[in-house]
Amino acid sequence: MKMIDVHCHLEHEKFRNNKQLIQSLKNELKAVITSSPHPKDFKYSLQLRKAFERFVFLCVGLHPEYIQEFSEETFDFFEDFVKGNKDEIVSIGEIGLDYFWVKDEELREKQKWFFEKLIELAKSIDKPVTVHIRDAYEDALEILEKVDYQKVHLHMFGGDKFLDKVLSNEWKVSVGPILLRSKKHKKIVKNLSLERIMLETDSPWMKIDGKESLPNDVKIVAEKICEIKKLSLEEVEKETDKNATSFFKLELSY
Repeated sequence: MKMIDVHCHLEHEKFRNNKQLIQSLKNELKAVITSSPHPKDFKYSLQLRKAFERFVFLCVGLHPEYIQEFSEETFDFFEDFVKGNKDEIVSIGEIGLDYFWVKDEELREKQKWFFEKLIELAKSIDKPVTVHIRDAYEDALEILEKVDYQKVHLHMFGGDKFLDKVLSNEWKVSVGPILLRSKKHKKIVKNLSLERIMLETDSPWMKIDGKESLPNDVKIVAEKICEIKKLSLEEVEKETDKNATSFFKLELSY
């Protein structure tokens, strides 16, 4: 039973140039979407996408945690890169707001400017956005509704108090290993229909039992969803794969 990891980081130094690992993942997974959050990694991630066509898919973004490094010139570079490689890219992300790591008000305002501009860019080329929100749910969801874009993937969404906003829109939510230990993420999964849910690991950043996760750990996440929603593993695999394939327009090898 092969699943899809819609959010991992194959550009990370833990995985970099480890093509043997990716080859082994092909035996266990249907596809992975690698999220490249900084311009310094775009070239490598694009090469990886081309080397493992129809298995590795590419998401590129400007992560809000690195906002201090970004300027309007960064946005211009990003826009040119995305438009020049739009056929190789399935989503724009991670983008969003992160108030956990970024405390300075001016930098938070800068995050908001980038977030809105990046959503508008995605909208202009008809690509989904993969959104990172941490301690900034009210501001982030306000911007999403202002821009009025429905092709939204909320990565590792933990805003259980704002679940009504998700339900009133057509946004998708990806669920990762944090589900194994987080009550609010369990609440979100319980209240979301399976048609809204996709699987992720955020590998290698997200840990499982103190160890770095791998993309094939999506199965552990799927098993937890089964437990919460009283469904079979086959039902969860089939629906989450369908959601990912349709939402990101993935052209798989089978």
